[in-house]
Amino acid sequence: MTTKEFFHKFNSTYIWGNILAIVILLAILSIGVRFGLDFYTLHGESIVVPNVIHKQYDEAVDIMDKVGLTIEVTDTGYVKELPADCILEQSPVGGKRIKSTHVVYVTINAASAPSLVIPDIIDNNSLREAQAQLLSMGFKVGEPEYIPGEKDWIYGILVNGKHVNAGDRVPSDAVIVLQVGDGTRQISDTAGLREPEYEEVEVEEKVPKYDEVEEYVEVPVDEDGNEIKDTRGKSGSGSSNPSSQSGLPADPSSVRPKE
Repeated sequence: MTTKEFFHKFNSTYIWGNILAIVILLAILSIGVRFGLDFYTLHGESIVVPNVIHKQYDEAVDIMDKVGLTIEVTDTGYVKELPADCILEQSPVGGKRIKSTHVVYVTINAASAPSLVIPDIIDNNSLREAQAQLLSMGFKVGEPEYIPGEKDWIYGILVNGKHVNAGDRVPSDAVIVLQVGDGTRQISDTAGLREPEYEEVEVEEKVPKYDEVEEYVEVPVDEDGNEIKDTRGKSGSGSSNPSSQSGLPADPSSVRPKE
């Protein structure tokens, strides 16, 4: 194939037709992408975000609906002076321009203060360590109450005048009062400790009771069952009792209880 024949093929209508079709297709795609993205991303369209801070949640929803925005709650907080369901924060802030498809995220006020768990700091931390730990957890720490004990050592925790222990839950807005030693007594110092007092208890000694036993005395009787008496009016002795002389036991019916 000569050079002339090679370049002659480029002058073919078929080749130039394909090239023209490709160029037209690329132009259509470029125009479609440009205007399609503008339509999809709402290019040039923006809405000013209303400021709904300190408004009730229901009222804030109505305000956002009127301008074409959506509101969504992402978190809760607590401010004692504000009513429940009040908007505390919003993102984006009021006055900023956003698209209509953008969601406005808000934080609302809780009905009651959230509770926090008391950490294990009683008889386990110094004043400085306990204050740092409580503040990092979100507690409000008041002025410490000093009691006799090792200096700056934690002996107790008071909330609203009541003792609390590790693991108890208290409102986050409650003021924590730490009972701290004032240094008037060391751990090894026992001079100020009082001896325990013991109460004397009188013990009554119980005497065992025994059953009374009746004693029986043998009285000699005659054949009619009458008591045989001697000439002096006393009961007969063994010599006047035939049974005693014979060595036989007395008649059981003749045995009478001794009065």
